[in-house]
Amino acid sequence: MPTDGPLVDTFGRVHDDLRLSVTDRCNLRCSYCMPEEGVTFRPRTDILSYEEFAVVARVAKSVGVTSVRFTGGEPLVRKGIVDLVAKVAEVGFSDIALTTNGTLLGGLAAGLVGAGLIRVNISCDSLRPERFAQIRRRGELGVVLDAMDAAEDAGLLPVKVNVVLVAGLNDDEILDFAAFSRATGRPVRFIEYMPLDADGHWRREQVVAGHDVVARIASCWPLEPVDAAGDAAPAERYRFTDGHGEIGVVASVTRPFCGTCNRLRLTADGAVQNCLFSDDELSVRDVLRGGGSDEDVADVLRRAVWGKRAGHGINDPEFLRPRRSMSMIGG
Repeated sequence: MPTDGPLVDTFGRVHDDLRLSVTDRCNLRCSYCMPEEGVTFRPRTDILSYEEFAVVARVAKSVGVTSVRFTGGEPLVRKGIVDLVAKVAEVGFSDIALTTNGTLLGGLAAGLVGAGLIRVNISCDSLRPERFAQIRRRGELGVVLDAMDAAEDAGLLPVKVNVVLVAGLNDDEILDFAAFSRATGRPVRFIEYMPLDADGHWRREQVVAGHDVVARIASCWPLEPVDAAGDAAPAERYRFTDGHGEIGVVASVTRPFCGTCNRLRLTADGAVQNCLFSDDELSVRDVLRGGGSDEDVADVLRRAVWGKRAGHGINDPEFLRPRRSMSMIGG
């Protein structure tokens, strides 16, 4: 195995996108992310410090990582998140993004831009206030919609809207979200429901297939594929042929994109993961707190990438749900 150069797995996939889950906490209890009651968070001492995150980011950059995304939990509940963004931005990545539920974004957008944040994805699973409250269990739709405006005003462009579709819950809003994209110009990404819910209630019949989403929208407004050559992002992108807006589908279940996956994840407690659905973890926290060098950290990243499997295996009979839910891993 190579000991320097970019992070390349045994299947030839280059990993240049690092997801930093900066906290396992959230200000919501979304119905398919976290249980309503009984949430146990890790002690603060188990969570990586800002300095430790910055070290991993710097080492990751030295082995070919070019983009970073801040996730959680909800990253904006982490005290001093603007300072952390600034520390990571100083490393010199070509792309720095953040995924958020939007509840706290309005008041932080300008500061995040000043710290070096480039883009933002905002989760919004319903455009109907009562249903929005049902899914999130806390928070208001109006606050999130205002946060989208604030993000655009601050220069966080494009503002992408993430929608997790669950059959029988919000799939009757597919056309509403398509119309929202057309009216605002914000790309809307429809994400298939994955077996990462904290309650463990996921069922295959709840998955709304990405190709069905595209067909339903195209029956109302013609679509054409967006040429995304060289783009390793998981969304299959489509623009409206009249030029008004764009949608994407992330078909993780029905049409896995494992063959082009370029992501590596670092959890809030310092575990390096090479796949959302893998329980194989390597602790960079132990290396850092044991006095390890930059090369030791780089070795953890390399070993994680070398251990990556060909695919996530959701559709295999032997598939087992990972121990960590989405709220503990980040998007």
